[in-house]
Amino acid sequence: MANAPEQRILDGSSWREFCRALERAGDVILRDASPMDPFDRAEGFRYLSRLTRVALESYIEFADPLAPAFRRPSHETVKIGADNPDIHYQSAAISGNHEYVIRGVRNTVHYLGFGTYVGSYGSGGAMGQSGYLEAADLDIDADGRFEIRVSCEEQPGRNWLPMQPETASLIVRQTYQDRKSERIADLEIERVGGEERPRPITAAFVDQGLAAAATYVNGTAALFADWAEAFAKHPNELRPLDPAVAAAAHGDPNIFYYHGYWELQPGEALLVEVKPPACDYWNFQVNNYWMESLDYRFHHIDVNHHGARYEDDGSLKIVLAERDPGFGNWLETAGHRRGTMCLRWIRAEAHPQPESGVISP
Repeated sequence: MANAPEQRILDGSSWREFCRALERAGDVILRDASPMDPFDRAEGFRYLSRLTRVALESYIEFADPLAPAFRRPSHETVKIGADNPDIHYQSAAISGNHEYVIRGVRNTVHYLGFGTYVGSYGSGGAMGQSGYLEAADLDIDADGRFEIRVSCEEQPGRNWLPMQPETASLIVRQTYQDRKSERIADLEIERVGGEERPRPITAAFVDQGLAAAATYVNGTAALFADWAEAFAKHPNELRPLDPAVAAAAHGDPNIFYYHGYWELQPGEALLVEVKPPACDYWNFQVNNYWMESLDYRFHHIDVNHHGARYEDDGSLKIVLAERDPGFGNWLETAGHRRGTMCLRWIRAEAHPQPESGVISP
């Protein structure tokens, strides 16, 4: 058949269509509502290169649900959707047609959550969570070891992570409160009754993988550009994100999110004030326009419940500025004049609205 995967690979159609789809992704960066200056545009095209890199890993290198392996879908040089600098993200390709077991050692990381998910950005189908399990709810032995069964069929005990027939991915969030003193959990995953080695490559696998990777790049770029455009309608404000929207974007169900857009002129600063509720964790972070966290390897761009400086009444003053204003919790703009921002807390007892405004310190 003319359109069979074998023929598409032989005549190069698979690759040409992948490249054309990547070209179309550039239109997201060139939208009329997107920043027009060379700095933000350069970051935008770098962002697409990063999405392309992680998409190829997701849909070519680590895409076999018969031989799953944990990888890092977001990290210091791949940043997606207000990625949290405190989180060590991991993911694996899985399928609701199979069962899996996760084996681990808990260690000391502050928060550890496992989620199974349906759909992917840009796929056009259903998106959302099919199961969630937090380490605090696991049965863990005296040595910190545990096993989690991952399946559509309910399993006995507390260590069951549900799937649905349409489930396609597993995401692990290991959240530090202090990276210097905590150790992330040691994790491995395997399919029940299967071999660990991946299957030999096929034309169909690469044909489908390239198409899925291109869809992911386009869909992810468009989704979070839409969010940034919406946030920009209310500059220098933090607004709660609809939990249903967060769930559809593969968020953690225990987290309540606030997002916003910031823009400052030379000499200005953004002051955010809030009294955090009782919760397991909170953080505030600064992102660029494309919703990538700023480079936390070299700049102080986030603060959490563990490292924050509190006022006498337990409230916070967070100051986003080019230079240290000498009060509150200073976060760096890191050479940016605009961007997005995110405040999140885990298992909060309440959701107080943060106040924010531009000041001249």
